[in-house]
Amino acid sequence: MDALVTTEWLASQLGSSDLRIADASWFLPEHGRDARADHAAGHIPGAVFMDLDAFAAKGSTLPSMMPSAEQLAVRMGALGLGDGTRIVLYDDSPLHTAARAWVMLTAFGTPDVAILDGGMAKWRAEGRPIERDAPGIRPRHFTPRHAPQGIVSLDAMRGETGQIVDARSPARFAGQEPEPRPGVVPGHIPGSRNLPYRDFFHDDGTWKRDVALRAVFESQGIEIERPVVATCGSGITAAVIIFAAHLLGHRARLYDGSWAEWGGDPTTPKATGAA
Repeated sequence: MDALVTTEWLASQLGSSDLRIADASWFLPEHGRDARADHAAGHIPGAVFMDLDAFAAKGSTLPSMMPSAEQLAVRMGALGLGDGTRIVLYDDSPLHTAARAWVMLTAFGTPDVAILDGGMAKWRAEGRPIERDAPGIRPRHFTPRHAPQGIVSLDAMRGETGQIVDARSPARFAGQEPEPRPGVVPGHIPGSRNLPYRDFFHDDGTWKRDVALRAVFESQGIEIERPVVATCGSGITAAVIIFAAHLLGHRARLYDGSWAEWGGDPTTPKATGAA
């Protein structure tokens, strides 16, 4: 199974015994939407709701941090997303949050995980089947293959020498907007480049590919062959950069704490203005 699958492919696979589909939609408060309620109102047949908040590390003062292997195994198993299955992730969020779920699962070595290109919006636009009934879930054992890989800590970021790429909007990157979290100052990590996550998609929400995708990185002087660390506000949209790099055959790492951590730490250097 490719890492990015089409709606046509998924439609042809519905009902396969080893296929599992998960709705990884997630919203910010300003979106005014309830991801779980949206799922209940209509989802791809057989899809379970993957609540990303429930996968955030317990006890962390930061939002959306990677879970422990134990927490991941419990949550995934309860959703029936276990060993021996092919997992297709999708979302209906402007933040393209299926990428965050993909990064989380692959960080722990989960095989056979894909993202649905265009997500729920494309599926719906094509008139494909939608159901409202909650799928019957049969719990299944889930095995994290190893400790999370490709995740960068604050201490490691202090000495990072690779290319740091920030997925936030230009205004937030430049420090022209207040940060939503109390105690977090506006700005960006000195030396980082700004590459808004929206730039990786076509107007219809499908991913750019090949030459067009590479051009997104090159537009900010980013050499995808060299080490890349992705950051954003809280580690959600940075996952778009990581998945984009994967589509080009390269690996990028995630600064999980992102600006919520860096911008809230009085000991870290901050910059404002354009890169």
